[in-house]
Formats: sequence, C-alpha cells, structure tokens
Amino acid sequence: MPFVYILKSPKFHKFYVGSTDNLERRLSEHNSGLSFYTKRFMPWHVIYKEEFVNLSDARKREKYLKSAAGRRFIKKQNIPG
Repeated sequence: MPFVYILKSPKFHKFYVGSTDNLERRLSEHNSGLSFYTKRFMPWHVIYKEEFVNLSDARKREKYLKSAAGRRFIKKQNIPG
C-alpha cells in the first residue's frame, strides 16, 4: 500500500516528508545514504504515516504536507518527535 510519511532526525532536529509504495525499503534507503538530502542527517525515524489506496493520492498529500498549510497541520497534530 502507498504511504505518505514524515521522518525525523533526532540528532539534527530535521524533518522530511515523502511518499512511497514500500515504507520499509524507503526508510532503509534514507538510512543507507541513498537519498541526496537525507544522507546528511542520518539516522531517520518514522514519526507519522498515512496509508492510501494509490500512489497518486499519496503524492498529492505529500505535496500538501510540504506546503505552508501542511506544515501548520503537522504542528497542530502534535506529532511526537
């Protein structure tokens, strides 16, 4: 199933929002240094995820969460991390 996810780097206090159809594989890629942005802030932990029926919907949600309104939504949710 496709997911949109939020990762946190506790060491650097950074967040990352992404979408994928395989969350375990994608987290492994982030923590193995295979992603340009995230390799600088390893290790990463999943702090939030939403499941979708298709990847297209997950990508739309990812785009929203990366917007100013989406960041406000995340802040209001008191997502741990």
